[in-house]
Amino acid sequence: MKKIVALIIPVFIFCFSVFATEGEYAASKIPASLLKNANAVIRFDETKAELKSLEKIIINYRYVITILNELGDRFAQAKEFYDKFQGIEKFEGTLYDANGIKIKFLKKGDIQDLSATSGMSLADDNRVKTHNFSYRKYPYTVEYEIEVEQRQTMFFPKWIPVQTESLSVQFSSLIMITPSDYVLRFRVFNYSENPAIKNIEGKKEYSWSIRNYDAIKLEYASPSFYKITPSVFLAPSDFVIEDYKGNMSDWKELGKFQYSLNKGLNNLTGEMKIKVQNIINGLKSEREKTFALYQFLQKNTRYVSIQLGVGGWRPFDATYVSTKGYGDCKALSNYMHSLLKEAGIKSYYTLIKAGDDEDDIITDFPSRQFNHAILCVPTNNDTIWLECTDQYKSPGYMGGFTGNRHALLITEEGGVLVSTPNYGKNENLQNRSIEAKLDANGFLFTEIKTNYTGMQQDNLHMLLNNLSKDKVKEYLDEELDFATYTVNNFDYKENKGELPGIDEKLSVTVDHYATIS
Repeated sequence: MKKIVALIIPVFIFCFSVFATEGEYAASKIPASLLKNANAVIRFDETKAELKSLEKIIINYRYVITILNELGDRFAQAKEFYDKFQGIEKFEGTLYDANGIKIKFLKKGDIQDLSATSGMSLADDNRVKTHNFSYRKYPYTVEYEIEVEQRQTMFFPKWIPVQTESLSVQFSSLIMITPSDYVLRFRVFNYSENPAIKNIEGKKEYSWSIRNYDAIKLEYASPSFYKITPSVFLAPSDFVIEDYKGNMSDWKELGKFQYSLNKGLNNLTGEMKIKVQNIINGLKSEREKTFALYQFLQKNTRYVSIQLGVGGWRPFDATYVSTKGYGDCKALSNYMHSLLKEAGIKSYYTLIKAGDDEDDIITDFPSRQFNHAILCVPTNNDTIWLECTDQYKSPGYMGGFTGNRHALLITEEGGVLVSTPNYGKNENLQNRSIEAKLDANGFLFTEIKTNYTGMQQDNLHMLLNNLSKDKVKEYLDEELDFATYTVNNFDYKENKGELPGIDEKLSVTVDHYATIS
């Protein structure tokens, strides 16, 4: 018996060692085409969401990524945010070596639990759980599985498998499960097939997937990834957040929901009503009154972000802002709306997707795509747009932050999609004249005069109104396109208006500009 056992054991060990040399996620199993221009490869990626009720969605994310080099290390980090409306039910991870062999499991103590409060927010309830295996033997593979419970249904997941350059995809899928009678809304980009749909025991399952998608190398000024790669955006029809119910099947219905959130928040104290009347006393036109009240807002309030619970979408009431002297974009816009209402001037609280580098919203897909609030004041001759968070911006000017895009007016009848002012080649100008003298030693003495208008003055406007003169000098000392130079004098004059401008005067000496021969 001992001899037989001695013969069997070595064979068993040999077979096991051969089997274990290469796992399912071995880097050698990646198709060659996916390695080109790639720093990492998504081996498997599945987002599976189920609408349990109008109050709850369960979303499971499972993904496996092979990191090819140090430029791909950032993909080894997992990060999931949570707050009052979202809880993290599962956070698991596994590390594999180049052969796809498991070498480490994520332990509970390895997960960091951090505050995710924005630097711009005075208070919010955002937190984040995060982990990074920090392995540096390339290639290596990480696997994460995260499950969250959303205690609201105003937001559904979106699927953008390729979210950055130098990342290829072996397999990725999105699965959405709803009650069979629920109307799921979706908008697809660069995906020609209809979703695969299954009906299972009173539920409907929708799914989209892609395989073997090569890494992309972006060119300058390339559009967002969802515009050039397969992508799917989901949105609800009926939804619930906290105790508020709504529908976003069209922009009108979404506007009705926001109007219900804002209802009853326009009350001003008797003292403030008297102050409004004093401000507009003697002014004849609605335009003059609007500008005067806007200047009052700018001088007496400041922007402070407070995002707690449904307060992320519902403004603080006007009395709160009047008393405290601060508020976020929603609160300040609602306060300005209340001031104008007391003056007998109609205005509309307006939702918009703000940001100098942000895409416009998807106009044919009604959904909650906004991150900012502004105010629209229609007049007899024109429309005045007000950015209520900026203490220095000219009334009527939107600039690159909120100009050239669509916004949603919130009216009593519902939402109305409109366009903000467009700033094109005739508005965004930079005119410059330079007088220069070159001396016998190769030094260049210059007097530079520049006029910036429209979006060309946006960054300079921000610098002048937020930095000291010394800091502006430091900026100029670094930004001019000369090897060595000295800014002797500088002067700026801002020209307020619905198309603002800035006049700049610089006196600059450039050392050794020319070589003497």
